[in-house]
Amino acid sequence: AIKTEGSSFPGRVTVYSIVGCPHCVQAKATLGRLGVPVCEVDVGKHPELRARVKELTGRSSVPQIFFNSIHIGGNDDLQKMNPTELERLVNLVMSEPVSIDAPPLPMESPTEDTAAESDGDFKCERDELANLVEDFKHGSVIGTHRRGLTVHKKSFSGDQLLNWLQKEKGMEEAYNTGQALLQKKYMVSVSCSGKQEDSFGGTLFRLLEDDPHSALNTGQTAACSPIQAAELSLILRDLILKLFSQHLSADGKFVDYKGMSANPAFERYCDLAIQLQRVELLSLSREEKLAFFINIYNALVIHGFLRLGAPTNMWQRYKFFNYVSYLIGGEVFTLQDIENGVLRGNRKGMAQLRRPFSKTDPRLQMALPEVEPLIHFALNCGAKGCPPIKTYTPQDIDNQLRTAAEAFLENDDACVVDSGKKEVRLSQIFKWYKADFGGTDEKLLHWVLDHMADSPKKSSLQDVLSAGKTKVCYLPYDWTNNSSH
Repeated sequence: AIKTEGSSFPGRVTVYSIVGCPHCVQAKATLGRLGVPVCEVDVGKHPELRARVKELTGRSSVPQIFFNSIHIGGNDDLQKMNPTELERLVNLVMSEPVSIDAPPLPMESPTEDTAAESDGDFKCERDELANLVEDFKHGSVIGTHRRGLTVHKKSFSGDQLLNWLQKEKGMEEAYNTGQALLQKKYMVSVSCSGKQEDSFGGTLFRLLEDDPHSALNTGQTAACSPIQAAELSLILRDLILKLFSQHLSADGKFVDYKGMSANPAFERYCDLAIQLQRVELLSLSREEKLAFFINIYNALVIHGFLRLGAPTNMWQRYKFFNYVSYLIGGEVFTLQDIENGVLRGNRKGMAQLRRPFSKTDPRLQMALPEVEPLIHFALNCGAKGCPPIKTYTPQDIDNQLRTAAEAFLENDDACVVDSGKKEVRLSQIFKWYKADFGGTDEKLLHWVLDHMADSPKKSSLQDVLSAGKTKVCYLPYDWTNNSSH
């Protein structure tokens, strides 16, 4: 959680960062070239320091950089710093010890460090039915069946399953086992409704892993006893964040997705993603849904880049977000389904003619009862202009989302207030999803004001709004991809 480099000098440069943050990587590279002792504090692992850092700096974003006790700002401030002033600060760190009012460091906790370095140490308890499913897969039952005009590949009828089970069990036990396979989501009806058409025996099924939608986590059986959804999403998100950070360029501007896909840790990630197939979603609270689906969305974007390549134009982006998917809890969720169907409370997205989930769609049960506007600052789309990457927990989700919004609005790529012109320039995100922020310019601007951290920018916005007749326009969005290939 704390990394110190070059600590032979009396002072130190303290950098508050998070894993997988390109701006943090770039700042550390610059400081490394200056030859100063850098103490890096991961506020992702030490959330108790976030409030203190915000209190000291007035900012929610990372990195935040201190030369001894002097706060200079973030990476952008470091890159733009006057060379003479920078030299003065370097000399300060080289010659003077850290004072008593130095920025805080976390208390080392052996248990926390051990947990943090677990690398997604998920212990798989093999489910009692997993071996049976493996045997069934290698039997001669699964094949192609026709229902009406539709041909269903890799399918089997309930009667075929029951007949196969009778070789191992009595009739009554065979039926109960078939129902257990259905309940545990090892298999599903081929009809989209998720319900049996008639009797169990007459219904056509397929194994969940044989889903025809090409979800990125199918093709193998989820053989582990289901883990809590929120817990699994945290493990997956942390794994892919560490992988992401290992393949960021030294300047933080590019990601070596090709190198990531060849890393053995990515195969470990893929094995874990398979376990999403049978997680229990229906019992999730609002907070658990938010944390789970935000973490999974952000991980799925990176997984999609690794498997399919990064989209480079508008049509490719449309296809990417509408087709890249995971099989979760027995249902297929694309990136579009997660964002607009679940997190936006089943609202139409950009270029969509209808809501993602129909009234009979079983995934509708996952939709939040109402839109949560703060999700827009937590979803990372992999382009340089997107919100920063973070991992979310159900216990603190609302505070975490609020912090993400504050960090986003601090950035001049997201919000610029021009007092002279009585003009506010905002990210395209506010234009695309204006309905989520109130639907009118006035409501949008007050939403932005209410979700800014106390700062000179917030004061300027308050003054502009008080003067009346504020013009809203939108900043160009940076769709440039961060792939190094």
